Amino acid sequence: MSHTSKISDGACDHVTEFRLVHADCTWSRQTADSERIEGQLSDAKIYESASEDGVTWTVVSPIVFTYRVIQCERLLDASNDTLLFGHISNPTELQALNNNSKVMKRFVVIDETVNDLYGSQVAAYFKARGVMYKILPLPTTEENKSMTLVTKILEEVHKFGIDRRTEPIIAIGGGVCLDITGLAASLYRRRTPYIRVPTTLLAYIDASVGAKTGVNFANCKNKLGSYIPPVAALLDRSFLCTLPRRHISNGMAEMLKMALMKHRQLFELLEKEGRHLLDSSFQTLSKIPENVHTDAASLSMRLSIETMLEELAPNLWEDDLDRLVDFGHIISPELEMKILPALLHGEAVNIDMAFMVYVAHERGFLTEEEKRRIIVCMRNLDLPVWHSDCTLDLVLKSIAERLKHSGGRLRMPLPTALGKARIFNDTEESTVCQAFKKWCDEQCETTMKPE
Repeated sequence: MSHTSKISDGACDHVTEFRLVHADCTWSRQTADSERIEGQLSDAKIYESASEDGVTWTVVSPIVFTYRVIQCERLLDASNDTLLFGHISNPTELQALNNNSKVMKRFVVIDETVNDLYGSQVAAYFKARGVMYKILPLPTTEENKSMTLVTKILEEVHKFGIDRRTEPIIAIGGGVCLDITGLAASLYRRRTPYIRVPTTLLAYIDASVGAKTGVNFANCKNKLGSYIPPVAALLDRSFLCTLPRRHISNGMAEMLKMALMKHRQLFELLEKEGRHLLDSSFQTLSKIPENVHTDAASLSMRLSIETMLEELAPNLWEDDLDRLVDFGHIISPELEMKILPALLHGEAVNIDMAFMVYVAHERGFLTEEEKRRIIVCMRNLDLPVWHSDCTLDLVLKSIAERLKHSGGRLRMPLPTALGKARIFNDTEESTVCQAFKKWCDEQCETTMKPE
C-alpha cells in the first residue's frame, strides 16, 4: 500500500502510511516518505484514512516467533546444560544468566506415568544444578484433556511463582501433556515461555515441533487452544526405551503420514526397516555402530521432523487451510472421540489414512500395487487399517464437518503417488461411498480391533 493511495468504496478516502520509530523511551509516527529516521524503526505500520464517518486506523504488526527443535542425548544428565539453557541461542543472554546470582526456578509439568519412570531423575538433575523446582505430576490422558487440568497447572504456577521472561515452564510427557501445558503457558500472564520434552514417539515427531496447544471441549477434539510455539522442543529418544510397543506403533503413523504425503525415501525406509524400528523402539545398537538399522532409526526420525517442519513453519497459524499435514485428520477426530479410549491418536489417524488411500485409488491417483504396498506397510507397523465403528455415516458426517470448518471447501489431502500428494476439493460423495465399500470388503475380515 502506498503512503497516499486511494480506496474506492463509495467514497474517495486518502490513506496515509505511517512508520513507527522509537526514541527517548517513546514511539512516534513518521510518514513513509520521511527521509530522516532517528531511533529504532519498527516493522509495524499504521495506515490512517478519513471519511465522512470519522477516522479509521489499520494496524499491521508482524509477529515473529523463534523456537528451537533440538535433538539431544542424556538430557537428564546433570552435566548437560540443555534442559536449563537449550532454549537460549543468544550468547549475550546466556552469559547474563550464568552471571546472575539469583537462584533459578523451574516449574515442571510431568505425566504421572512418566513421573513414575523418570521423576526422580528430573528432581536429581535440578538438585545437582542448584535450581529451585516444583514438579507437578498429572494424569494427562485423552479422557482428561480438559480445562480442568489447565486450571490446575495455572493455580500451581501462580503459587510457585516464576519470572515469565527467564524461567520457562517445562512439560515432560506425551502429546496430551505438551498440549495442556502449552495452553496453560499461553494463558499465564498472556504468554509465558515453555519447553516441550516429548517422551512418546508421537509427540517426538508431531506435537513437539509445531505451535498448537489445546484441550478437548464439548466432546470435540482440541476445540479450545492457541497457536503459541514453545521456546524449545528437546528431543531425547532414550525416553522411548520405556514406551510400550503399541505406543511406538502409534507414533509411526505420523511418520508414515509424512512419508505418504511428501517423501518416497521415507516411505521405502519404513517399508523396509519399519518392523525392526518397532521392535527396537528406535534405539541405537551401540555394539554395532555401522548397523543399517541404527542408520534407519536416525534417518527416519530426522526426515519425519524435517518434512513436518517444512509444512508447519510457513503456515504456523494455519492462515492457509490447505495443509498436507491434515492427511489422516478428516475422519479420525470424530472416530477417536466416539470410542475414546479404545483407539490411540495415531491408530485413529492410520484408519483415516487407510480409507483415504482407497479414495485415492478410486479416483485413479494410486495403482492397485501402490495401494497394496501402503496397506502392507501399515500392517507391518502394527497399525489398524479398518475399524467397525468407522461407519459410512461417521465418514460422511466428518466430511460435512470438514466443509463447515474449512471455509466451505473440502481440502482433502490425497496421495497421488508414493511420496507425493495434492489437496482436492472435488471428491464426489459417490466416490467416497464406492471407496468405503471396497475398503470394508477388503479389510474388515482381516482386521481386529486393537486390544
